[in-house]
Parts: sequence; structure tokens; C-alpha cells
Amino acid sequence: MGRTLAEKVWDEHVVRRADGEPDLLYIDLHLIHEVTSPQAFDGLRLSGRPVRRADLTIATEDHNIPTTDLDKPIADLVSRTQVETLRRNCEEFGVRLHPMGDIDQGIVHIIGPQLGLTQPGMTVVCGDSHTSTHGAFGALAFGIGTSEVEHVLATQTVPQTKPKTMVVTVVGDLRDGTSAKDLVLTLIAQETTGGGQGYIVEYRGDAISALSMEARMTICNMSIEWGAKAGLIAPDEKTFDFLHGREHAPRGVDWDAAVEHWRSLATDDDAAFDKEVVLDAAAVEPFVTWGTNPGQGAPLSADVPSPEDFAEPNQRVAAQRALEYMGLTAGTPLRDIAVDTVFLGSCTNGRIEDLRTAAALIEGRRVAGSTRMLVVPGSVRVRLQAEQEGLDVIFKQAGAEWRGAGCSMCLGMNPDQLAPGERCASTSNRNFEGRQGKGGRTHLVSPEVAVATGVLGHLAAPSDLATV
Repeated sequence: MGRTLAEKVWDEHVVRRADGEPDLLYIDLHLIHEVTSPQAFDGLRLSGRPVRRADLTIATEDHNIPTTDLDKPIADLVSRTQVETLRRNCEEFGVRLHPMGDIDQGIVHIIGPQLGLTQPGMTVVCGDSHTSTHGAFGALAFGIGTSEVEHVLATQTVPQTKPKTMVVTVVGDLRDGTSAKDLVLTLIAQETTGGGQGYIVEYRGDAISALSMEARMTICNMSIEWGAKAGLIAPDEKTFDFLHGREHAPRGVDWDAAVEHWRSLATDDDAAFDKEVVLDAAAVEPFVTWGTNPGQGAPLSADVPSPEDFAEPNQRVAAQRALEYMGLTAGTPLRDIAVDTVFLGSCTNGRIEDLRTAAALIEGRRVAGSTRMLVVPGSVRVRLQAEQEGLDVIFKQAGAEWRGAGCSMCLGMNPDQLAPGERCASTSNRNFEGRQGKGGRTHLVSPEVAVATGVLGHLAAPSDLATV
């Protein structure tokens, strides 16, 4: 029997296998940032161990940093301490760091692909759940805990129990006005936030093949949001074109050999998956979450659901709690929900393609007077590219705020936070209670829906801008 893409990459990286024990996997790329690494470095220090492969380890500052006043010290003491601790640790242990002010600084899951560090067939780990992003390149990429971060730093390996495999086949074509974000939010709502638990998921089908690399990263980024261990897409010509010529990509004869190997990673025709899910891309509409987890979502054309609409008792209870926290009434058309803030950015939708799409929609229009819109590039290089193309001017002329690179309002660990009760349409990946600030209310959307919402002041689809 043939093997799946995930099984091929997994098997190539097994260092040790024994009955009744997890497999020990070799790690090709270890990404770190300021939030989950301090205790891991302390553990190395206490045990007198060095970083085993500093050349396969790269650090950046992203979660805690501000996106304004970049020439000033970080005002928040906790954030400043975490960033300064990362700098000291990287200097002591010889780890390459891209700090604030560095041209290659940015969100960890954006700079990996940007630098060509993320490549097909690799194992990639980070103390961050959205490491699944890198699976868009055919890499086996997953988040790890702090103790595992220390284990990888010390040994360049990590013990893992091999998950089951699942394939999500997306048939047909996405309709105009819909995007990868709408697709993955639809999938999560269909399969629930636990639907992928225990699986490595491979995404394939005509709709997936048609996506750009940046859109594929959006899909894989949110694999964790429906419980999957990791999400992968088989490498193809788009993958190779994206990587060719990047700083850390192979060159010359090494490039040719790499591509030949990368082509061999595709799932064999006779491979068997443990589970298959089919999704019709043509049925996908502009989508939005109404609740407090990524699975509580619906097409924008729908109304806020009632708890009584759910068959399972736990789902009814969760819906009731979500409506109370979100300040919503069942039966309200989703398009009637006014928002205070729009956030365009994050490792889900903070790439240059996202900014280009948003700028094209907002050009010649204005953000609604009662709405604040933050546009935050995912990396310094994304910001510089956007400014070279004049996208920053378009956003600023529309009344949006143009910020520096970082995680920003994706999570409440930096100054970009919601006030209690403030409602936000966000292109990020999580809408948990308090995720964007204590008491903040988050609706997950695509960049296109974010722009329409910002212009109209309420949840809206791109088609709603036709008369504006």
C-alpha cells in the first residue's frame, strides 16, 4: 500500500522507534519567539546544555511588541522584559534573532516562508499553535509546548505519537467574492472545532490547487482551529516558484535535486487515509463567526442562530454562553451587527497578497466614521513591499491606521487591544473570550469582508460595496 504525504515526511524523520513509545522525530527547523522560549532556555542553562543546532534555530520578536512608536522603548514592563530576555538568550546561546528594527523581523510564521527557510518535506516546530501554517509547503509543521521547546533546543528532536491521517478534498471552484479564509471557516463550522482532533490533515482538490501559496498558508494556519495536529498541502509548481531564489532556498544543482525529491512527496495513488471529508467550494459564501470559537460561524447571509437550533445539549449551552458574551440576540441578521474596530493582519492574513486585496477594495472609499481600522503588515518586508506599491497611501487615504509589523491585535499581549465590550471584525484566527482584550468581542472574517465591514460600519460582504 502507498503512503500519504504526511506519512512520507514523518517516516523520513524518525530517529528512533520502539513498541509502546512515541516516535522520536528529527526537526529540520525550529522557530522561536519571546513568549514560549524563556523557560526553555532556563532549562538549558540549569542543565548546562548548549543549543544542539543553533544553525537550524531562528528567533523573532512578534507577540509582545508594539506597532507604533517603534523608536521608543517598549512601554509595558512585562512585554519589555520578555523581549529583552529573548535577546539575552539568543546572544548567550548563539541563536539567530531578528529583533525590532531588523529588516527580517516579523510574525514567526510569515518570516519562515518569506526567507525560504520553510521547505517541502521538512519538519518544522515552534512553541506556537499556528505553526501549522508552514504545512502549505508540504512540510510537517506543528506547535509544541515549552518543555518540548527545551527538548528540541537540546537535542534537535522531539518525541511524538503518530497521529491518524485525514484528507479534505475541496471540489469545484470558489465563487467571486469568496476566499481561502471563507473556505476554512466554512470547513471548521461544518466539522466543528474538534473534528480534526487526532489527525494530520492533507488538503487537496481543484479548489486547493487553484489557491496561491499565500492563500494556502491561510488554510493550513487554521488547521489547529478545528483540532488537527497539522495541515499539509502537496508541493507543486506554485510551491517551487514561490521558493525559487529566496535567501535560504537551495541553488543550482541542489535546487534541481531538491525539486526532484519534493515532487516525490505527493500522496501515492493507492494510499489510504483514515478519514475523508469533502467540501464543495462553489457552496462557500462570505463567512463570519458569531460566537466565541472558530466553529461558531455562519454565512453572512444568515441570522444569528438560537441555542435551540443545536441538537446537542453541550452545543446549546455553548451557544447560549457565546451569545451572552458577544451581546447578540438570536435571529438578528448578521449584516445588521455594527462593529467598532476592524483588524487586518496576523499570521493568517497579514501577507502582501492580503494587503493588495484589501487595498484594491478600499481604494476610493472611506472607513465609516464610527469605525476604527488597523492595518498591520505581518513582517517588515511585507510592510516595505506594500509601501513601495503605495498600498499604505491607499489605506491612509481611506482613514485606516497603517502600523508596524507584528502580531498586533490578534491577541491581547501588546498595546493593540480592544476595550471591554468593543466589537471587532478581525482577519486573525481566534475569537475566544478576551482574546483581543478583556471583554472584547471578535468576529473572524476574511480581508475582503474586513474591508466591506470597515467601509459600511457593520458586518458586510464585498458585494455590499457595489453602491458605495
